Amino acid sequence: MRVWKQVGVSLAVVGAGVCLWALTSTDGRNALAKVGILAAEKPAAETAANGGGNGGGQGSGQGQARSGGQSGGQGGGRAGGQGNATLVNLASVKTGTINDRMNAIGNGEAIQSVVVTPQASGLISEIRVASGQKVKKGDVLARLDDDEQIIEREKAQVALKSAVEKSTSYSNLKSVSRLDVLDAQIAEEAAKLALSTAELNFKRRDIVAPIEGIAGIVAINIGDNATTQTSIVSLDDRSKILVNFWAPERFTTAIKVGMPVEATSISRPGEVFKGEVEAVDNRVDEASRTIRVRAVFNNANDDLRAGMSFSVAMRFTGENYPSVDPLAVQWDAEGSYVWRVVDNKSNKVRVQIVQRNPDSVLVKAELAEGDPLVIEGLQRVREGGAVRTNSQPRAPEVASQ
Repeated sequence: MRVWKQVGVSLAVVGAGVCLWALTSTDGRNALAKVGILAAEKPAAETAANGGGNGGGQGSGQGQARSGGQSGGQGGGRAGGQGNATLVNLASVKTGTINDRMNAIGNGEAIQSVVVTPQASGLISEIRVASGQKVKKGDVLARLDDDEQIIEREKAQVALKSAVEKSTSYSNLKSVSRLDVLDAQIAEEAAKLALSTAELNFKRRDIVAPIEGIAGIVAINIGDNATTQTSIVSLDDRSKILVNFWAPERFTTAIKVGMPVEATSISRPGEVFKGEVEAVDNRVDEASRTIRVRAVFNNANDDLRAGMSFSVAMRFTGENYPSVDPLAVQWDAEGSYVWRVVDNKSNKVRVQIVQRNPDSVLVKAELAEGDPLVIEGLQRVREGGAVRTNSQPRAPEVASQ
């Protein structure tokens, strides 16, 4: 072995011996303290003067232990209580009623609507109605040429006059047989019927309004040859508007006559019209599994028109459920839940969402009205963890002595 290796091994052995002596001997520790490597050890008398058996050793050992114990007991205990409790905001559970809402699309129609056609054929000689005009029942809308009918009525009047005179004469003459008198009376009655027919034919040359309403576009011109199939004008009584819509089968027994209905129209956005159910069909359509419903809406201001499309909504009162703030509902891998606070401790309660509303959520869960739920500070809330609110001041932590 080379010399420098031998010297190195010898120095290492000597150093190890010095370290062992310094650590196991009081004189060694004092010697190291003089050179500034270790702190000087106090004599036993001084140790006893500073607290003896329970004051010094336990003062630095158990004192720190007690400090740690108190810090862990009070500080740590309060940390589990309010010292380090999570600051949250709470909202109470309320009771809400589920509203089963039905939406459908419906078509509007006037409460009365008719297309006016002539009762006879002929040329249009006069038009007395204009588009958009309000007419009353019995008003003359247009006239057909009536020259022929006037002549026929006058001929019937002459024939009736002759038949009446003949019947009167035969009745006053005793030389006329009873059979001739009877024939004259029959001829008089036939003349009366002929005159009535002529007057009816003359009357039918006037095209009159069968209902009160608003006239649509007039589809004829003077001189047109009209028949009994010719459409003269359409009349709509829109003092009320009927809306027909189809409701799903599950609402069949729930919809009753007189129930309220709300409707909105694309032509008047933002306005909600209120009406009621007027009629419900007596059977469900097998193809669509829906039932036809008719609602009626007042139209006193004439805002609505026949043929409009409507979005119809109906509400049906259901069962009561706990109502919670939407912010309280959280989600994890198992589903939705809320944090309920009991004795300043948080615990997780599983919920099943029944209905979402703009300002609340109806849930199915073991919650009672008034139970406080966490709505803010949810990120730090844990199962069984301590929580506090702004109305509960945080207790000061106990510092280590």
